[in-house]
Amino acid sequence: MNTPSTGLPESIASVAQHASSLRGRAGRSAGRSLAKVLFDEFESKIRQGLLREGDKLPTESELVQGYDVSRTVVREALSKLQAAGMVETRHGIGTFVLPPRSGGMFFLDPSELAESVDVLAVLELRISLETESAGLAAQRRTEGQLQAMRAALDDFAQSTQLGEDTVAHDFRFHLQIAQATGNRYFADIMNHLGTTLIPRTRVGTTRSSPPNDGYLQRVNREHEEIYMAIARKDAESARAAMRVHLTNSRERLRQAQEAAAAAAALPA
Repeated sequence: MNTPSTGLPESIASVAQHASSLRGRAGRSAGRSLAKVLFDEFESKIRQGLLREGDKLPTESELVQGYDVSRTVVREALSKLQAAGMVETRHGIGTFVLPPRSGGMFFLDPSELAESVDVLAVLELRISLETESAGLAAQRRTEGQLQAMRAALDDFAQSTQLGEDTVAHDFRFHLQIAQATGNRYFADIMNHLGTTLIPRTRVGTTRSSPPNDGYLQRVNREHEEIYMAIARKDAESARAAMRVHLTNSRERLRQAQEAAAAAAALPA
């Protein structure tokens, strides 16, 4: 392991100098959001070795201030970095650069997925993958892993009540299930699929209305069914609950895409 550099790799004053150029690059590149440009900025620094394994990224508040962007932009960019396996967030401590990924590991670029892949088709992959993942988790999970799932669901519920983004907590819950299988390849694949494949992150790209509280409450109820089956070590019920949840997710996304297509066809 490389020796981590000390302190922040860039001061906030230095980061602030890039805020205008960040917006400029987003403006010049059709279809590239500020979150994508911020993701590219940190991805480049990591690949060039300007940010090394073990380095701590600036806090969310520092990034918001330094780049003059919203918390939503920062969270989306950090989620993309986490999904790409470049960083990890340690609750209550911060976000740190991970060691380079080994060359033979399964990889799908989450930024490319968000822009080009048929996410409905990938949800079919997730139905197959996560249905079995839930069954194995019910058989093999530890009490600590069950508590981590519970914490993710509690954070999801709290964010729903506060009107905050829930995508990171949603992904965390599914990732905890993958980790509870005891088979690291389930978690590897989930990490590379990443938060861009949580269906409601795609709803925004279709210009339809954002998910409402009723939508999120239905998602949370489905999560609770999965959790309860895993908690009582009922593998078949866990598989069934996960299949229902992801099939419903696929249907919700399909309906959102159809609504967006219909809206786009209306005269301006």
